[in-house]
Amino acid sequence: MLDKLRKISVFEHLNENELKCFLNGTELWLDSGDILFHQGDTVEYFYVVFDGAIQLSREIGNQNIVLATYGTGTFFGEVPLLAGTVHLASGQVVRRSHLYCLHENDFWQMITICPTVRKIVLGHMASRMQELQLLSQQHEKLVALGTLSAGLAHELNNPVSAAHRAASQLQDTVKSLDAVTIKFIEQYLPPTQVKHLLTFRQDAIEHTAYAATQNPHDPLIQIDWEDELTHWLELHNVRDAWKIAPVLVAAGLNNEKLEAISEYLTADTFSDVLIWLEATLSITGLLKVLEQGTTRVSEIVKAIKDYSYMDRASLLKIDVHEGLENTLTILRYKLRKHNIVVTREYEKSLPCIEAHGSALNQVWTNLIDNAIDALGEQGNIWVRTSKDKDYIIVEIVDNGPGIPSKIQSRIFEPFFTTKEAGAGTGLGLEISYRIVVTQHNGDIRCFSKPGQTRFQIRLPINHS
Repeated sequence: MLDKLRKISVFEHLNENELKCFLNGTELWLDSGDILFHQGDTVEYFYVVFDGAIQLSREIGNQNIVLATYGTGTFFGEVPLLAGTVHLASGQVVRRSHLYCLHENDFWQMITICPTVRKIVLGHMASRMQELQLLSQQHEKLVALGTLSAGLAHELNNPVSAAHRAASQLQDTVKSLDAVTIKFIEQYLPPTQVKHLLTFRQDAIEHTAYAATQNPHDPLIQIDWEDELTHWLELHNVRDAWKIAPVLVAAGLNNEKLEAISEYLTADTFSDVLIWLEATLSITGLLKVLEQGTTRVSEIVKAIKDYSYMDRASLLKIDVHEGLENTLTILRYKLRKHNIVVTREYEKSLPCIEAHGSALNQVWTNLIDNAIDALGEQGNIWVRTSKDKDYIIVEIVDNGPGIPSKIQSRIFEPFFTTKEAGAGTGLGLEISYRIVVTQHNGDIRCFSKPGQTRFQIRLPINHS
C-alpha cells in the first residue's frame, strides 16, 4: 500500500511515517457507470484514485452540471468533509476504477497528526472551492441568458409576427390596387404600349433588387447620375423631378431609356407615367425592406433562443454547426463594426454530438469574441469543423498579431488576461477550458504565431 501511495504525485514527497497516516483505508474496485455516491448523501470517505476516473456532477434546477473528473493519481472528498456538509455532487465511474477509501474518522486523525498531508489537502480544497465559485458564476450567466432569451422571445415574437403578417397583407393590397391602376391606363393607351410599359416597369423593379444586393453603385457616381437625370426631367417638364430622379436612377433608368418612352406619350401623360413608375418602385422597395426587417428580427430572436438552448434538457444531441451559426448571428453587429470577414469551412457530414449546447455556445462566443478583439478594426476569422474517428474538431482561426510565446502557456489560467484593466476578467478562456475538458471530456489547444492564432477544440461524439 505504501508503494501505491508513493506513486500518487501529490504524496510522492511524503516520508514513510507520513504515508502511514493513510494505512487504515480500504480498497474498492468499480466498473464504468457505477455510482459511488449521490448528491445529498452523507459523507463517509476520503477517496484516492489509484486507477480510472470518477466524474462529479451537480444537479441545479433541471440541469446536470459536470463539476470535475478525477483521474489516476488524484484525490477528492475533502471539501464536504472539511466543510461539514453532505455530498455537494454525485460521483459516477466513467471507466473501470481502483479507489482507496479512508473513513471520515481516519481522515480527521490524518489531518490532525500529519501537518504535511494537512497542507496538501487544504491547498487543494482552496483551489477546488475557487473552481466551484467560477462554475457557479458561469451557470448564473447561462441562467440569466436563458431568462433574457425567454423575455425577448415573448416580447418580440408577437409584434414581429403581426408586422410580418401586415407586410404580406399589404403586398396583396398593393397588387389589387396595381391591377385597378393598369385598367385605367389601358383606357388611355393602346395595348402594345401598355404591354411595353409594364415590361419596362418589371425590368426596373428587377434591376433595383439586383443592384441593392449584388451590385451597389458608388455613392458619388450615383449622385452624378441623379443630377444629370434631374436636369433632363426638368427640361421635359416632369413634375417633382428632384424627388423621383433618385428612385429612377436606382432602377437603372437613364436619359436614353426614358427618351424611348417619351416618344409615344404626350408631355402630360409622360410626367404622370414617371410619377406612377416612381411610386410603384418606392412601394416595392419599402415592402421589401419591411419584409427583410421583420424576418431579420425573427432570426435574431430565434438565434438568441437557440443560443441558450432555452426550454431544452441540459445534455442532448446537438448540431455544432447550428450553435456556431447562432453565435455568429449574436456577434454579427460586432463583426460588421470591426470590418471582419468570416469564412466558414464546415465538414458537410459532421455528426451531431451529445453535449451541453448552451455551455458550448459560451465557448464559441469567448473564442470568436477574443479573435475580434485581437484583430482590431479589420481582419479575417475562419471557422472550421471536421471529424477525426470518435471526435469532432472545431477550429477558430484569426490572422491577428498572435499571442506572445512567453505567455501562451498561461492563457487558460484563471484571471490571466492580456487586455487592459477593465477590458476583461481573464475568465473567458479558463471557463472555455473547463467546459471543453471537464464537462465534455474533450481537449482545447492554442497554436499561435504572428499572423495566425488557432484554437482547436476536440469533442467526443458520444459524451460517455
